[in-house]
Amino acid sequence: MKSVRNKTITLSEEQIETYCNRCLTENSLAVSGELCDKVILGDCFDIMPLLPKSFADLMIVDPPYNLSKEYDSGKFYMQSESEYREYTIKWLESALPLLKPDASVYVCCDWKSSLIIGDVLSKYLFVRNRITWQREKGRGARRNWKNSMEDIWFTSVSSDYRFNLDAVKLRRRVIAPYKENGQPKDWKQTKSGNFRDTCPSNFWDDISVPFWSMGENTEHPTQKPEKLFAKLILASTLEGDMVFDPFLGSGTCAVTAKKLKRHFVGIEKSKLYSALSQYRLELADINTKIQGYSDGVFWERNTNK
Repeated sequence: MKSVRNKTITLSEEQIETYCNRCLTENSLAVSGELCDKVILGDCFDIMPLLPKSFADLMIVDPPYNLSKEYDSGKFYMQSESEYREYTIKWLESALPLLKPDASVYVCCDWKSSLIIGDVLSKYLFVRNRITWQREKGRGARRNWKNSMEDIWFTSVSSDYRFNLDAVKLRRRVIAPYKENGQPKDWKQTKSGNFRDTCPSNFWDDISVPFWSMGENTEHPTQKPEKLFAKLILASTLEGDMVFDPFLGSGTCAVTAKKLKRHFVGIEKSKLYSALSQYRLELADINTKIQGYSDGVFWERNTNK
């Protein structure tokens, strides 16, 4: 039995079947041709060749890192560097024809796979930046530094790409408020304190990894926070644009896109994770809140927003 405060989403076998029936499959995709706002149950390497060319404004990719990791659909085994490089090239070459000429691509990775992924991306795309975000938690190590950071490579298909600066500003508390002629300079005075909206950097320390008391938390072992993906979606798309995720997992990309009034297409080969995606999309009809994002800005961690 879960404690009252444990909000982790769990599904029964009956629920998994019910929600999986809402997904497209390789066969139903070929028959219906419907794509917009769909979760596709299947292997991305089988599904991507069936998708229309140049349909996505943004692709967010969270592939298996080069670690031995147990997922619902089976275990991903650590590969040699050359094997993981070929794996990265394989999914990237399958995905590139699906992107619009002005599309952006973000790829998540840990520090080790980042070395390979970043090099591969530079051969196919324009590399714009490498974002590093603080995971806040991680296992300790006896003979090394604890891994509590991950990378996201920011790339674009061409030199024509979108970046909405004002949509992704961070609201930070002002420690030493400076005034000019008795008035706040570049900051606002509120009942909750003094704040300044700052330009985002490529180091993010305001992200909370989903945990058991958060309503977005699922059983997925490497789930990304909605706040993390909200930054990527808001920076690189407009309302009504199409966001594509070939490794959808428990649905964070699709759910966040829906909450931000974007369209989405996601591919996931696990029945459990596909069902969790559909369940979370249903919840998003009722609650569009994204933890840590409100009033059109991102707030510092633990700001009660």
